[in-house]
Amino acid sequence: MRWRRAIVGGLTGIPLVMLFAWGMGRDPKDIPSPLPGQPAPDFTLPVFTNGLGGASQDSVRLTDWLGDPIVLNVWASWCLACRDEHPVLLEVGRREAGTDVHFVGLLYNDTPDAGRAWIKKMGGQSYPSVLDPSGRTAIAYGVYGVPETYFIGRDGRVAYKHTGPVTEPVLTAWIARLRAQAVPARADVPRGRRP
Repeated sequence: MRWRRAIVGGLTGIPLVMLFAWGMGRDPKDIPSPLPGQPAPDFTLPVFTNGLGGASQDSVRLTDWLGDPIVLNVWASWCLACRDEHPVLLEVGRREAGTDVHFVGLLYNDTPDAGRAWIKKMGGQSYPSVLDPSGRTAIAYGVYGVPETYFIGRDGRVAYKHTGPVTEPVLTAWIARLRAQAVPARADVPRGRRP
């Protein structure tokens, strides 16, 4: 009778051990996204801060920048990991100001006042940040949490989604890749679905 329990226990335990082993070999930050290779979801969102020395604008329309590389960073004032990446985004955004690369921040699940106070405390921001009052844009991009950064190519497609704090090597490498893309004719740029 004891040997039957041992066999049943062993047969039950083997799949569990295999499941744990599979799970331990995976990166918990690696959340697959269906977006890379797909047209970037289009948006027109109100700007709540224009950034340091940025041109004053009321809204950001993704379609206005199609044909140029775009870096979309999703952040929040309550996000501790966003503090880690902010100096990098600030510096690289400053270096790229006035070039063909467009940076935009998307405030996620937060208030404009908290966002502005956080930006001031963190030393500013070198690009505009927009509000997503309905959350539809975040849903269209499949935002799982913050921070997340989306790299959108000249062809209007999401080239890469980075989950977690973005680093300078990641930013500069992806900007270089996006810049290397051929500039498509305007008619060849796919229109992303509207959130």
